[in-house]
Amino acid sequence: MKNNLLPIAKEGFIYIIYAILAYVVFSFLDFEFLSFLSIIGLLFIYRNPERELSAFEQNSVVSPVDGVVLSIKEIEGEYTYKVEIDSTYANVSILRVPMTSLLKNLDLKNGARLSRHSSLARKINENVELVYEDKNSNKLKVLHMLKQSFSSINLGIKESQHLKQGSRYGVMISGITTIYLPQNFRLNVSVGSEVKASESLIGYFS
Repeated sequence: MKNNLLPIAKEGFIYIIYAILAYVVFSFLDFEFLSFLSIIGLLFIYRNPERELSAFEQNSVVSPVDGVVLSIKEIEGEYTYKVEIDSTYANVSILRVPMTSLLKNLDLKNGARLSRHSSLARKINENVELVYEDKNSNKLKVLHMLKQSFSSINLGIKESQHLKQGSRYGVMISGITTIYLPQNFRLNVSVGSEVKASESLIGYFS
């Protein structure tokens, strides 16, 4: 994904144009204040702040999203831990690469946009699975799942692409991000922690 240095994510341009057109129409109907609020809201949702990358160690993993850590659980299988992060409309929607790595797998599944509290959300909601592997063969998986959102998950990367930690790779508005981590990982977050994409340390591979 080419870095966008504009203060607004390019994925939001089309929605902002629609909002401006609605503003013009509603101005004739004396609803301009509501239209104005919608434009301001979209500018807020699609804001694209610059982030100063912290000097973490080589084997570090940073958060791919802004949000709050919902849960940390031990699981069985290829991965030992999973960390769930809840992102809302109030959070910056830009997705960022968690570690310098090769993108081994990308699997996007279109679907519904139910509330995370729905029993069907994890089965049918739109989601994308990404698997990253660094030069030391350390591997992690990131699953982005939409909640109730007006926009699909937008990605600007592809399989077998080399990615740099902290670089932008997409946009997700209102979703749950699950990070799957192997046994040789040392966590640096706890439940309730507020995290920022590329700035907050999730932990290290040992």
